[in-house]
Amino acid sequence: MNRCLLVTGGAGFIGSNFVHYWCQHYPENRVVVLDALTYAGNRANLAKLEERENFRFVRGDICDRSLVEQLLQSENIDTIAHFAAESHVDRSILEPGAFVKTNVVGTYTLLEAFRQHWQINSKPAHYRFLHVSTDEVYGSLGPDDPAFSETTPYAPNSPYSASKAGSDHLVRAYYHTYKLPTIITNCSNNYGPYQFPEKLIPLTCINILMGKPLPVYGDGKNVRDWLYVGDHCSALDAVIHRGIPGETYNIGGNNEVENINLVRMICQLMDELAPSNLPVRPAENLITFVKDRPGHDRRYAINATKIKTQLGWTPSVTLSEGLRLTAKWYLNHHRWWQPLLSPDYQDYYQKNYIFS
Repeated sequence: MNRCLLVTGGAGFIGSNFVHYWCQHYPENRVVVLDALTYAGNRANLAKLEERENFRFVRGDICDRSLVEQLLQSENIDTIAHFAAESHVDRSILEPGAFVKTNVVGTYTLLEAFRQHWQINSKPAHYRFLHVSTDEVYGSLGPDDPAFSETTPYAPNSPYSASKAGSDHLVRAYYHTYKLPTIITNCSNNYGPYQFPEKLIPLTCINILMGKPLPVYGDGKNVRDWLYVGDHCSALDAVIHRGIPGETYNIGGNNEVENINLVRMICQLMDELAPSNLPVRPAENLITFVKDRPGHDRRYAINATKIKTQLGWTPSVTLSEGLRLTAKWYLNHHRWWQPLLSPDYQDYYQKNYIFS
């Protein structure tokens, strides 16, 4: 069955990777991207798709109800893949209001518009509203705690995770109240091509290339589960085609690692891949511990048993493979990331990291 997708936030990191994935695997499907092109959205991420007959880009805000309604109707959308979000914990600490507006109000706006569209079209069974969320809504784990499952109680600890938790609750409520065919996914930390430089892995790669300090919060022993973005896209494919409305699916990479060890792995990779053009070698000499951020969750871990047993999905990219692919991408795409290091980005960087 051909689908007509509206992908919100499709010029961002995960969203653009998903759009590339979908256009490659389902070229006959119509894909419409709606993105406000805020600091983390980059239309250049989609440049190779602009000439496709089945692709359309629209610059706009998910809080613009009339625009969303017009797109749903004119494009005959049957599937929303909702990626649009303010997503960086550090920025949520500095500017929480933007997170509430985009993540909560924006999701509500999409849900209401899609509900109206679904009802007008006699509630087709194949319609889907996929809400892409985060494992951070579950809070923090101790060293020996079991991994987050779909039944783990919500306990968000930052304005970012609280706003995503709020949006998750709205999506769940729209299924139970209206039977709107919604599905929620909660994923672990993504990495890969097109990720904005403020995030840990691209920040580390780029700062190594520039010979700048590699900031590591606190003692560096915070643990995260890392999911290669290509694996995430294939999981979302499975959820859209085989997932059950009203359900939640956790998506993880089975790659738990301490932040400091992750940074060291990247340093070793960059020493190997770019031996002749690194300002500082070995790159590990750039590691600099900085003041920990407020409310920094100690550990995240995902139990992805449900999506494996019910939908047949498992990650295929190991952390070492994914980091190598990612490091090579940043090495070969200076023209993509250099313009992003704007004065605004530098100002944020200086405010966020407190070097001793």
